[in-house]
Amino acid sequence: MPGTALCPALLVAAPASGQGKTTVVAGLARLWARRGLRVQVFKCGPDYLDPFWHALASGQPVHALDLWINGADDCARRLHAAAQQADVVLVEGVMGLFDGQPSAADLSQRFGLPVLAVVDAAAMAETFGAVAHGLQHYRPGLPWAGVLANRVAGERHADMVRGAVGADAGWWGALERLPSPSPASDRAAAGTRGPAGLWPERHLGLVAAHELPDALERLDALADALERTPLGQLDRAGLQRFAVPFAPPPAVLALPPLLQGLTVAVARDAAFCFVYEANLDTLRALGATVRCFAPLAGDALPPCDAVWLPGGYPELHATALHARTDLRDALAAHLAAGRPMWAECGGMVALCESVTDVQGQATPLWGLLPGHATLQPRLAGLGPQALAVGAGVLRGHTFHHSTLATPLPPAGHAQRAHAAPGAAPGEALYRHGSLRASYFHAWFASDPAAAAALFLPEAA
Repeated sequence: MPGTALCPALLVAAPASGQGKTTVVAGLARLWARRGLRVQVFKCGPDYLDPFWHALASGQPVHALDLWINGADDCARRLHAAAQQADVVLVEGVMGLFDGQPSAADLSQRFGLPVLAVVDAAAMAETFGAVAHGLQHYRPGLPWAGVLANRVAGERHADMVRGAVGADAGWWGALERLPSPSPASDRAAAGTRGPAGLWPERHLGLVAAHELPDALERLDALADALERTPLGQLDRAGLQRFAVPFAPPPAVLALPPLLQGLTVAVARDAAFCFVYEANLDTLRALGATVRCFAPLAGDALPPCDAVWLPGGYPELHATALHARTDLRDALAAHLAAGRPMWAECGGMVALCESVTDVQGQATPLWGLLPGHATLQPRLAGLGPQALAVGAGVLRGHTFHHSTLATPLPPAGHAQRAHAAPGAAPGEALYRHGSLRASYFHAWFASDPAAAAALFLPEAA
């Protein structure tokens, strides 16, 4: 068994969402990767969109860390493996530092990850010091690296903020607000949300990095700004002050080859982009051959034993998807032959008869699942859940803006994590022949045998 691995690591957290965690993590990853360091980034909690930026910035795949969804042992294995290969590990927190069950602070304390607090200072001065003090001392024993101010108005404002920070808080500099380099293209990509500084957003979060032709230039602008901070000026030796010993993880048994000899076709493009790389790794570890295809690029359905339609943005590409009558017919033939298909969130929406946007405009889709999806102005589902599949239980989450009206009765429901007795059930699971569909996003590694059941004819 490998021994303890020592590696600099930071958990980048904040007092709330929207403070600049993604900005700082992506900028640091790009800065240090430009200097030749191998940077491994993780995201605390389930997320598809921020990791697109972190992967582009670092040049490495990005995995999620969640003490409930992954489990502590899985988190330990991923961190230990990263520490053996990386020069620095960055973990982006979720929501506020102490928010959620489990929270980013829980992850920090479990693995000794020093917290770098990013605080939006745009509307404060001396109060910044109180916020930093509270984050540092609210929970005894929290590993602490320091604080970084975001969105300061200029040098004078940065000096005021710095003067309010206690001597033991660890001041690592300030970032001014960076404007978007392409406001017009941001509006085109994000729709009604429009540009938001350097990062355009739409209804599910940040516009993905691969959708913006100047994504790398945006990251370089961040890296250049961070290079002027004390944190950004640390060299390889200076980063050792954040070194963390990652203990050897518990041994893990090899997975049984439940999918040996089977091919799983996975849709992957802008309409089906919500794919955890760890899920693909799990399918391969179970023995499957994974073949990806891009519906929007005109790819045919590959010869396969099972199909996975992941989440994404089918509503933004409904017209193009509806035009793929050849692919619709191939998917229909796949189902008519009784072969398994797992449609997850947006993948389920793509199979519906139509999708209606928030302006009330309906667009037809593939019509392989009875029902109609409707986009809502607010989130319709959010939070960690667990879904019983076969003889196992998959952990995962839900995060969607649409609702589904279908005549199909649910074949089951996911269970909300930490739900009180008598609480409403989680997302519905629908079965339509050999199709299984749900708004539930699964983390396959949480129960590989249950994940395999999704792609086997006898799946429950």
